[in-house]
Amino acid sequence: MIVRNVCTRQSRQLLAFNRPTRIVNRFFSTEPPVDTAVQSPLAEQVSHQESSVRPTDSPQSGIKTPAHQAFVEKQIQKNRYLGLGSQVKDAYLPEALYRSPPHPHHISLELLLANQTHLGHSTSRWNPQNSSYIFGIRDGIHIISLDATAAYLRRAAKVVEEVSYRAGLILFVGTRPGQKRAVVRAAELAGAYHVFERWIPGSLTNGQQILGHCETMVVNPFDEELPQYKETLVDRPSLKPDLVICLNPIENEVLLHECGLNNIPTIGVIDTDANPTCVTYPIPSNDDSLRATALIAGILGRAAEAGRDRRMEQAKNKKLTFPPAAKGDLVPDAANEGVDDAATTQASISQVMAPESPAAEAPAAEASTEAVAAAAEAPSDKQPSDTPSQDRQ
Repeated sequence: MIVRNVCTRQSRQLLAFNRPTRIVNRFFSTEPPVDTAVQSPLAEQVSHQESSVRPTDSPQSGIKTPAHQAFVEKQIQKNRYLGLGSQVKDAYLPEALYRSPPHPHHISLELLLANQTHLGHSTSRWNPQNSSYIFGIRDGIHIISLDATAAYLRRAAKVVEEVSYRAGLILFVGTRPGQKRAVVRAAELAGAYHVFERWIPGSLTNGQQILGHCETMVVNPFDEELPQYKETLVDRPSLKPDLVICLNPIENEVLLHECGLNNIPTIGVIDTDANPTCVTYPIPSNDDSLRATALIAGILGRAAEAGRDRRMEQAKNKKLTFPPAAKGDLVPDAANEGVDDAATTQASISQVMAPESPAAEAPAAEASTEAVAAAAEAPSDKQPSDTPSQDRQ
């Protein structure tokens, strides 16, 4: 009796439960299995991109080369991870300061702050004469006022532009390791000269002995060389620059002293431990950071480039931005030489200043680490606007 009731009770439960029937029906079913996996939106996007990238196998496509297959696989991988990650904007490019330096009108506090011009030295190394340039102290380090840096940098850029506009010769000096590229790039923009290894003492005070092997050339208002003066300038003394820009004044005290003896104006980057009275136009800034010195050198190079462009525009209109030289400064007397050099010079200058002649800029002279230069003009008997020339070393 007990066994009968148990079987009846279990049989009723088995009849009510249809799961075993389903399990058995699976083995006798002829329908294909259905995939019930849930597909995410990212997988759908990737599959759609892969189908759009894969080329169709058509007879017109021809045989696929390994390079083409590699390119297709690379595009598939690129599209697969295209929606992942973040997009970086306004990233720092280290080569930007050398390839495309900013112009003087781009000077801003944000630009100076991003290039570390505000960082000074320890408070124990400060020079009290820099108290007007210091904004405050943070963690034992002096912070340079960016307002003062921007104001003095704009003034220095204006000085450089006017010197270049008047055909003055500019010398960039930066002798610290790593400053070579910034100095060379600024000199290329300005059409000036540079020193990046070591300043030879006496290059200005005793230039005849130290720089006597350097060649001197005479150029016209378009910076084109006049070859007829090459033989007459062999015994000419070395020339001196009209402006010196020094990126590290502490290591070049001899250079600044020689500039002071020869009344040559100077522009220097002055840190909190430097003496601001050793240069004519100080720029309070960090002189240890390569980004800061590259920024200042690039801005001053752009300023000199703008002045040179203005001078070329005036030369196209037959106007000079520099005074003419006296007759006989570059060549000896024509009677002693037996050649009418003045007539030859006038003919060459008239040919260059003719309206139909090209007025393209000549490439700047190659800068030497020991070259120091100044400006002069060729002699003539006519008005100054018709007789321009420039002596350059």
